[in-house]
Amino acid sequence: MLLSLAIRDFVIVDTLELDFTAGFTVLTGETGAGKSIIIDALSLLLGGRGDGSLVRAGCERAELSARFDLARLPVLADWLAEQALADEGGELLVRRMLDASGRSRCFLNGRAATLAQLKTAGEWLVDIHGQHAHQSLVKPDTQRELLDAYAQSGELVASVAERHRVWQDARQARLDAEQHAAAYALERERLTWQINEVNELNPQPGEWDTLGQQHQRLANAAELQDEARHALNALSDDEGNLISAVAQLQGRLTRFAGVDTRLAPVAALLDSVDAELREALYALRDYVEDIEQNPEELAQVEKRIDALHACARKFRLRPEDLPQRLADWRQQLAELDNVADLDGLLASEAEALSALREAAEVLSDRRRRAASELAERISAEMHTLAMAGSRFDIVLTPLATPSAHGAESVEYQVAANAGSPLRPLAKVASGGELSRISLALQVVTSAVAAVPTLIFDEVDVGIGGRVAEVVGKLLQRLGEQYQVLCITHLPQVAARGDVQWQVSKSGEGEAGAVISRIRPLSSKERVEEIARMLGGEQITATTRRHAREMLAG
Repeated sequence: MLLSLAIRDFVIVDTLELDFTAGFTVLTGETGAGKSIIIDALSLLLGGRGDGSLVRAGCERAELSARFDLARLPVLADWLAEQALADEGGELLVRRMLDASGRSRCFLNGRAATLAQLKTAGEWLVDIHGQHAHQSLVKPDTQRELLDAYAQSGELVASVAERHRVWQDARQARLDAEQHAAAYALERERLTWQINEVNELNPQPGEWDTLGQQHQRLANAAELQDEARHALNALSDDEGNLISAVAQLQGRLTRFAGVDTRLAPVAALLDSVDAELREALYALRDYVEDIEQNPEELAQVEKRIDALHACARKFRLRPEDLPQRLADWRQQLAELDNVADLDGLLASEAEALSALREAAEVLSDRRRRAASELAERISAEMHTLAMAGSRFDIVLTPLATPSAHGAESVEYQVAANAGSPLRPLAKVASGGELSRISLALQVVTSAVAAVPTLIFDEVDVGIGGRVAEVVGKLLQRLGEQYQVLCITHLPQVAARGDVQWQVSKSGEGEAGAVISRIRPLSSKERVEEIARMLGGEQITATTRRHAREMLAG
């Protein structure tokens, strides 16, 4: 749950530090006092979009930070550990700085984090219900998303969306093959001709370099043989050859090394030279025996070189590039065969559609069960909100082909009075009724949420009297399971809070700038605030007595 919140130079707040408790906390104050500052700050802190206009006028940057207890959020704790953002204390410190130019920096447990990481963590920590939620309740997308949230079917929804994408890709591939069949045929004919032309030569990787070396050796065989024989003569056959001369020197120095030992290393070096010369001699003899002039082999090599040259010129390539280009053409032909294979593409499309229908049916089953339960619970809550005899239903209409959102459309329907037929929510509910239905929905869906902190921002707009008392009881009941914060202008709701904070504004800032303040109220101060909410500026003994009764009730 939310433990503390610190705000500095944010909108009309200079500095603000708040410590939160469990249960139901209400925030009250006059219109325009800045009651939504906490909502705005938490929204920004947990990954919302921000710009420089949120920085208090005349300041360089806004700084926001909040501390959360993760005792009820082991999944979030594990995620933080995976991201190397965990803290051993079992808490999470979230911090964000926003400068006047709109640039921001984010931190989780003192470590730099991305905005996406901030938003991911925020989805586990806080659930904010805005005062205008009822306005989007008539939208089909909102209705479907609320049902899926209640059904806890996020993974199923993602699976259907992914399989729908795969099916669409397979369908598009089949359509492309049908549309471009003639072009594919021409391209296939061209590739086949090129491959057949080069296949006749069957060029091999590295062959061109090998042919070049062979040609050099065969074309210069006579000169190579003469040079090798000349070297043999110099080593061993000529009078005064190298091997004999070195052997004589080595023998003489060895004898005199007995007189002066400093000659011994030189004699050893000459011994090594003698061994190396003899190795060269043996290698040259083998070479002379192996090398021979072979005009026929030379002609074959030259013929192969000419053939590769001619083929490469035909395709404007270098001869050494022919093997790789042949491999590329073969791959292109294989890919073309795949994209032009209508039977195969039809089979892939059918397989993808079958997988989509399978996933969509699992989601549909989850939705049917959730829709029945949710409709029943919302109907019951509507009755408590002065809508006796009303009935709420969720209609799932099958689609011919599953969409990215599933195999059915989702529509909320309501009968506002006993005996009235069910009709679409947008066509039946008035503004006040829609507000109450929205509140009932939020209360019911929040009751199954895993998020420990629920914030309601003036969701009681458009209601009053006895209904307001019921709303207060509903939120108080939620506060027994969750940490609930509610911004309200209704005394009936405020009186049900375990804790009450008052939001006010003054001209205490520099140059008389307006500053927003938030402070907890004592029991006596709560009476005065509830009385103000009941009677306006003129607070009488009667309104105070009424306020005390409400707080006592």
